[in-house]
Amino acid sequence: MPATPDAPLTVGFDLDMTLLDTRPGIRATYLALSAETGTAIDADLVVTRLGPPLLDELRNWFPAERVEAVADRYRTLYRDHAFAPTVALPGAHAALDAVRAHGGRVAVITGKYAPNARLHLEHAGLRVDALAGDLWAETKGDALREHGAGVYVGDHLGDIRGARHAGAVAVAVATGPYGAEELRAAGADVVLPDLTAFPAWLAGHLGKAG
Repeated sequence: MPATPDAPLTVGFDLDMTLLDTRPGIRATYLALSAETGTAIDADLVVTRLGPPLLDELRNWFPAERVEAVADRYRTLYRDHAFAPTVALPGAHAALDAVRAHGGRVAVITGKYAPNARLHLEHAGLRVDALAGDLWAETKGDALREHGAGVYVGDHLGDIRGARHAGAVAVAVATGPYGAEELRAAGADVVLPDLTAFPAWLAGHLGKAG
């Protein structure tokens, strides 16, 4: 398992289905986009596979020449439809508090459009020290390196790839599309059922590192 740097402690977190259950808001946004564009979109299917970039998902429903424009419209509609129904996942606040209790910094490294990610965090009352958006897999790893994160917590196989790319400890939570065994098989160093288990894990991990 990669070692956590001695100081300063920085822990990276994914956003969707790691800190926040964004499925209801994303579903509502896709339904609004479908109604506005007249394009049939299976919003229930979309929310079962959150993680990869927005453009990748939109390519399933729109021709290539429309994807960029539709993505811009989606991000605008998102602000009207996504924040109110989104809730913090169990243990999210306590996980961030645990990092700070150990003198650490919190960096959210997400595939979501950064301005919308920031509004999500503000709406949920989650305070972070750094935010990087529009990232996926290895590009998340680049951001983790930039912010000096020794741990990355996420729910997706792409999050594990990002952590490993950065040489960070890959902590997976089984709150997204993958079960514990799939996350372990993909190379997670640690698999937790959800973030409620994170404070105890972090305390133990830092104790070992010390």
